[in-house]
Amino acid sequence: MILVIGGTSDSRAIAGELVNKGAAVLVSTATGHGAGLAAGSGIEVVQGRLDREQMKVLMAARGIKVLVDSSHPYADLVSRNAAAACKESGIPYVRYSRPREEIPRSPLVETVDSYAGAAARACEAGNTIIAATGGKTAGVFTEEAAGRGKRIIFRVIPDPGTIKKLIGLGVAPGDIVAMQGPFSEEMNTALIRHYRAEVMVTKESGSSGGFLEKVRAAEKTGVLLIVVRRPPEPEEAVCTVDQAVRLALVYIND
Repeated sequence: MILVIGGTSDSRAIAGELVNKGAAVLVSTATGHGAGLAAGSGIEVVQGRLDREQMKVLMAARGIKVLVDSSHPYADLVSRNAAAACKESGIPYVRYSRPREEIPRSPLVETVDSYAGAAARACEAGNTIIAATGGKTAGVFTEEAAGRGKRIIFRVIPDPGTIKKLIGLGVAPGDIVAMQGPFSEEMNTALIRHYRAEVMVTKESGSSGGFLEKVRAAEKTGVLLIVVRRPPEPEEAVCTVDQAVRLALVYIND
């Protein structure tokens, strides 16, 4: 059986192709929302955040022969845990790295290395900010905004746990946009104009994450787009679904 760490559109494509090739596939997702998206014909799903030891237990219990890590590019802790669990268990580890998009050179696009840096720069640059960086780092933005009287609009996946977390941080329901992406240029533009935002914060999420559509919307509306750079990937990472599938099948048939 092949374990796919996922919850992204990339992981769904990889799992689907593996099943089409006749492989038994178990997909691990962090949230119920991700589990619902991952479920499909011939695909078994396990839900919940796993640390290194829990991954080792799961792989041993399910007879996992290879792990394909197609988690989000910014889920670096998940990737570190998966790589370490595989090394300690003697199981091949395949890292799929979502292809990067070149960040355009524009006076409206700035890059930062951290969420804290993004929150500080966004609050410096505008009064109403759209944070399209997910729910995990929301506290970084609410803390920065609270001290400076800024309004943060959070665009997140429609996961009940994520929404509950935002409300617990004191985010008003009217400042939560819970939708499944990726989004078109038109949708990003409409959101910016609806909230009269002056800044949008995003991640360097690649084409499958709708990165260029955010860039074009920023250019159309004149807002500042702050981009949190991606963490580095291992040199041996593959960058196409086909490569990930072929390498996983080579390992499992060895």
